[in-house]
Amino acid sequence: MGKIVRPDFSTYLAHFTTNRQPVGKSDPANPVGVKAKGYALTRLISILNDKRIIASTMPWTGTHAVCLTECPWSSLIDHTRAYSPYGIGFSKQLVFSRNGGPVYYVRADQYEKQNWHDHLKAFVTPFWPPYRPRSINKRKSFTTCDYTHEREWRIPHDFSFEYDQIEFVILDKYEDMAKFPKELKDAIGRDKFLLMDNYKMIEKLWPVHNLGV
Repeated sequence: MGKIVRPDFSTYLAHFTTNRQPVGKSDPANPVGVKAKGYALTRLISILNDKRIIASTMPWTGTHAVCLTECPWSSLIDHTRAYSPYGIGFSKQLVFSRNGGPVYYVRADQYEKQNWHDHLKAFVTPFWPPYRPRSINKRKSFTTCDYTHEREWRIPHDFSFEYDQIEFVILDKYEDMAKFPKELKDAIGRDKFLLMDNYKMIEKLWPVHNLGV
C-alpha cells in the first residue's frame, strides 16, 4: 500500500506542553509533577534538554502515558488553545515502534462493562458525546465526555528520543525562536522550527479553514 496523501491525514504526531499542573502531580509513582513545573515553553525546553517526555497519569484508569495528537495543521490552531502553542513532533513510525498507538474512544455504556487488561488501560478513553439520545442518558458515572477531536495517540511509558528523530518543534512567535537556547537550535536544526504566528497569518490572509483567527 502506498503512502496516504490526504489533507485531513498526517504521518506525524505532536506532543504539546501546557501551563497547567500535570495530572500526575499527586502520584508518588509518577515524577512528572516535580519534573514538569513551569510554563509551557519552559517545559518544552526541559523535554528537549532531557530528550525525554515523562508520562502523565491518565484520568479514569490512573495509568501512565505520553499523549500526542495527529491533528493536521488545519486543526492545530484550535488545539493549541486548549494546551499551548509549544510542541514537538515525531513520525508515527517512531511512536508506533515505542509501543504507541491510537486511543480507543469507547462508549461509556460499553466502557463500564469491560475489565480492561493492564496493557490496554493507557489507551482507553470513555466516549459519551453531547448528542447522545435522552433515552440512554442515565449513566450516573459519566457526564458528557468527548475527546475524539483530539485524534489522540499514546505511548504507555516515558518516551525517550534523539534530536535526529525530531520532525518539528512548534513555537508561538519569532521572539520565542530568537530567545530559544542556541545549543538546542544547533542540535535540532533551525529548519525544523515552526511558528504558530506564521500559520495564523496565513489563515488570516487566506482563511480557507475558517478558524476565526
